Amino acid sequence: MDTMSKKTFIKNYQSKYRELYGEEVEFGSNQQRYEALGSLIREMILKISMDTNKRYNSTKEKQIYYFSMEFLLGRLLGDTLLNMGMLDVCREGLKELNINLKDLEEWEQDQGLGNGGLGRLAACFLDSMASLNIAGHGCGIRYKYGFFEQKIINRKQVELSDNWLREGNVWEKRRQDKAEIVKFGGDVKVENVDGKLIFHHINYEPVLAVPYDTPIVGYRNKVANNLRLWSAEAVNNEFDYSSFRRGDFLKAIEYKNSVELISQVLYPEDSFYEGKMLRLKQEYFFVSAGVQSIIRHYKKHKGDILDFDEKVALHINDTHPTLVIPELMRILLDEENLSWEEAWRITTNTVSYTNHTIMSEALEKWPVDMFKKLLPRIYMIVEEINERFCKSLWGKYIGQWDKISSMAIIADEYVKMAHLAIVGSHSVNGVAKLHTEILKKEEMKDFYYFYPNKFNNKTNGITHRRWLIKSNPGLTNLLCDTIGESFIKHPTDLLNFEKFANKTDIQEELGRIKLENKMNLAKIIKNKTGIIVDPNSLFDAHVKRIHAYKRQTLNCLRIMDLYNQLIENPNKDIIPRTFIFAGKAAPGYYLAKNTIELINSIGEVVNNDPRVNEKIKVVFLENYGVSLAEDIIPATDLSEQISTTTKEASGTSNMKFMMNGAITIATLDGANIEIHDEVGDENIFIFGMNSREVLNYIENGGYSAVEMCKEDKKLERTVGDLINGKYCQDKNAFKSIYDSLMIYNDEFFVLKDFESYLDIQRKVDETFKDARMWQKMCGINIAHSGIFSSDRTIKEYAASIWGSTLLYKNL
Repeated sequence: MDTMSKKTFIKNYQSKYRELYGEEVEFGSNQQRYEALGSLIREMILKISMDTNKRYNSTKEKQIYYFSMEFLLGRLLGDTLLNMGMLDVCREGLKELNINLKDLEEWEQDQGLGNGGLGRLAACFLDSMASLNIAGHGCGIRYKYGFFEQKIINRKQVELSDNWLREGNVWEKRRQDKAEIVKFGGDVKVENVDGKLIFHHINYEPVLAVPYDTPIVGYRNKVANNLRLWSAEAVNNEFDYSSFRRGDFLKAIEYKNSVELISQVLYPEDSFYEGKMLRLKQEYFFVSAGVQSIIRHYKKHKGDILDFDEKVALHINDTHPTLVIPELMRILLDEENLSWEEAWRITTNTVSYTNHTIMSEALEKWPVDMFKKLLPRIYMIVEEINERFCKSLWGKYIGQWDKISSMAIIADEYVKMAHLAIVGSHSVNGVAKLHTEILKKEEMKDFYYFYPNKFNNKTNGITHRRWLIKSNPGLTNLLCDTIGESFIKHPTDLLNFEKFANKTDIQEELGRIKLENKMNLAKIIKNKTGIIVDPNSLFDAHVKRIHAYKRQTLNCLRIMDLYNQLIENPNKDIIPRTFIFAGKAAPGYYLAKNTIELINSIGEVVNNDPRVNEKIKVVFLENYGVSLAEDIIPATDLSEQISTTTKEASGTSNMKFMMNGAITIATLDGANIEIHDEVGDENIFIFGMNSREVLNYIENGGYSAVEMCKEDKKLERTVGDLINGKYCQDKNAFKSIYDSLMIYNDEFFVLKDFESYLDIQRKVDETFKDARMWQKMCGINIAHSGIFSSDRTIKEYAASIWGSTLLYKNL
């Protein structure tokens, strides 16, 4: 990457500001200064982007398109400056103009187009593809509103609209010239022409898909790939004045509003028919627009459609984009006039699928009547895929109707998207070793035995450029001083830091850096909540989506038990702790929202009790997102990764915390297993049942939460505190949590793992007392974290799934 001098930057920035606002920069607001800086950087990226595309087209590089319902980008300014090699120049240049870069970064709205790990993984993957010189692009939806803005009012989650586009988005470019038409509803007319069936989609509702392109810059390699997000608009976006004049006021706005609703909000409430229909509309909308656009670009550059699978890879991130498969088939059959056999060969060789969960709620299925009504031609194609697949099953499993029915794509009046994704792709991967084994041997075992060569593992990763280099400059500087800068491009070189983990001066420096980050977070906590926390206490963070299987409830019960112990014995010798929670609950998920209320209620009691609040504090930070995570993660001492074993596919926050020197307390679930394998027993805190024990209870029963409580009076008392008024005057406030444990038999084995969790927490206390030992563990975790970079993950995808070439010349 060509460097820019500070003098040149200042000159160009002042010029850009004058161009936009007609005055000198010293008279502007921070928002104007941010927008001017973003515009300047965006223009510089444009040339990089043009050169990148020219190179891809001239070399006929295989193009990878990553389809995802979520892209959780966060803020882009700091990340982009870092990757362009301009962070220091920009910071120092702005300083000469009496402008603080951090103040400008605060003006940028998080692009919160995601709910959690799925969307953040997609963002990390885009960063790694660009930084590895892979021609990899994103395809998703440009939601007008993000997931939602979370407020905590009277201890409860309240959802407000996340209007992230209120002030515009300096990083995107509207591409009206690249718009596509997506067709919904209508009928399919079939005619026979010279013995060939021709399908015509008629009477449909057209929707205009307009792309907005955001460049994704690679790390100092003159590469800028593209994230294309689609916005839904009326085909004729003008006001229907004639209808209005005739008095048909509703008709004048109905079509426009219904169309724009498609890209209005991420994950509309789908517990009712209209919500489900909208969700299905969203999924087909961005898939159809994306595939049409990709084929149009491919043919524009003289690509032979019969070689499409050799030059293009389409990857679907979980089941949401599965309609890529029948949509590609539709275009190949109806528009390119290929035979079924040719189209199916191309489609299956082109498409690959990542499964992210074994939770039934995330394995999407759609009612046949809804699917057929909304997508008539697509349904016909899915029906044909199903018939051909079932015919192949009949040949192998003669008379085994139950097995065939259980594997069918269409069965019991539902279209099953995970089944379609497996059948219509050439690769199916899990995202951690245990998750992949459960897919192969448990949840998808029939498909695995039928397609053994399709299944493979690709353990998730995170981009160390954002989550270490940008988020934790103090630690980054220490690493550069001790092992050099090679880890920035080759993150596994972090392993060289292991030999420094035993050195007293390095341990002291790790402690100093952590304390500095904790002091910063303490200020944020005070500003956001008014709660004063001690930076010298152990910062214990449980930050992630709120869900029963992630077991925030287990952490709550532990705090409740500790509170009881401190009340009974105020002189109890414990390490002072600050319990930090953050995360959003899905708006329709009552149990998760009730868990947030419980956390805040515990905090209200504990933080206002002078008998204990010098030893423990409980904090819930609202509106968790990428930017807040960048403050929490570098400041954390203990990373809570306590999901029910077998339920977490991988997790990525575990990797971010590890890379920043937090010690993991974990079940042997998801990627926690690989973290354990890397650092060994002595550098992680493991507790709870293993996968074999959990699966045995699930399959054979034999677990009774009621009996657990009868046998453990301490546990019985703690659970009883949920409904005895200790944490809320309304004794029924947390009855849903109590019932989930006692009436519905503790589906996620919270009570079963309770004593093991308390035991390992006592070990945490003892270990933290030995500062040298703790810092040594931190150093070892940092050293072994490089393997969890998304660069490693993407190299594996490129080599064994996408067939993409890694161009190392600029690395």
